[in-house]
Amino acid sequence: MTSALFFNAETSAFSVFYGGIFMFFSLAIILLFGLLLGGICKKLRLPSLIGMLAVGIIIGPYALNLIDTSILEISAQLRKIALIIILARAGLSLNVSELKKVGRPAIMMCFVPACFEIIGMILLAPKLLGISVVDAAVMGTW
Repeated sequence: MTSALFFNAETSAFSVFYGGIFMFFSLAIILLFGLLLGGICKKLRLPSLIGMLAVGIIIGPYALNLIDTSILEISAQLRKIALIIILARAGLSLNVSELKKVGRPAIMMCFVPACFEIIGMILLAPKLLGISVVDAAVMGTW
């Protein structure tokens, strides 16, 4: 595997440089075609996410295979970064005054069911799955 992160005596500067270019080229393809097809879907009054998902399927390893393997190796990290960005944008778009208006129902709809799930896991999982109470509590919070 030739990557700028794993440089050893067997890899040359040439292969590391061009491996990096192919990774950036793959990222450029993903971003450009994703935005392009997302825009087309938006004009068709569909969510732009559908176009981006279609690009991922089409250029991914199961169809045209246009993506460098180094991108596929870091796909888990890229998904975590995307989730962080989505959650940050959602959190920044919250309006505190509107949240105060719907405060009690919002708490009742999210906090109470979560508490029941955690308590249910703590009570049932050790007996049914044979795990410790701490493991059951961690499973309940997921």
